[in-house]
Amino acid sequence: MKIAVFDSGIGGLSVLYEARRALPQEQFIFFADEDHVPYGTQTPEAVQQHVAEAFDFLVQQDVKAIVVACNTATSVAVPAMRERYDLPIIGMEPAAKLALDEDGTHRVLVVATPITVHGKKMQLLIDKVDKDHLVDRLALPKLVEFAERQEFDSPAVRDYLAGELAPYDLTQYSALVLGCTHFNYFKPAFRHLLPETMHFVDGNAGTVRELRRQLAVRGQLEQLVPDVAYYYSGRRVSDATGLARIEHYLRQLAQVYSL
Repeated sequence: MKIAVFDSGIGGLSVLYEARRALPQEQFIFFADEDHVPYGTQTPEAVQQHVAEAFDFLVQQDVKAIVVACNTATSVAVPAMRERYDLPIIGMEPAAKLALDEDGTHRVLVVATPITVHGKKMQLLIDKVDKDHLVDRLALPKLVEFAERQEFDSPAVRDYLAGELAPYDLTQYSALVLGCTHFNYFKPAFRHLLPETMHFVDGNAGTVRELRRQLAVRGQLEQLVPDVAYYYSGRRVSDATGLARIEHYLRQLAQVYSL
């Protein structure tokens, strides 16, 4: 059986990349909801509908687990999906706790989509882990649009980030928490703007560890011939142009992970 990695768009490839490194003998389905990306600027009701449709498709593929590689979808739709389906559903949340555990004296900046930044799930998380009020939140909706255009470190990207980060004295911060999987592509662009004392934190590794744990508990870790099937909103990606686009993202991730 295969493991599904689901995202609103192409950002979830960063989670797939991590999962394939950790579970090299598993088979995967990657589902990017390219018909409805971005989720982060839509209503919770619209996101819930998109996620339900994607899950209906993925369950029909007889997958053994679904990784929701989207903070927005996790925050508004995962609880309902767990009630609906009896299989491991591993969501994501911004790794603010990890950043605070690493350095509990300096500030932490969480960047994500608007629906994640302003959502109830984020507020509950911050209330739980940020006892000293060190966490700030910043919505960066245009990064998803840049990522979908494969524009990772252009002058327009740097200008956008510089403008959004300008109000913050970044010398007071220890970490930038990437609260959207799309944002991993922009680590090189961020690096040009952040002080050397500020590092990146994301939830990918923790999500993959939880995936492995839940599969192990169920006795579902397998030794298979590695394989990935790619889908855009339920349509199999098999044409040369589509596969070349995915390969371009994977090359960017290989560069990011080498930093």
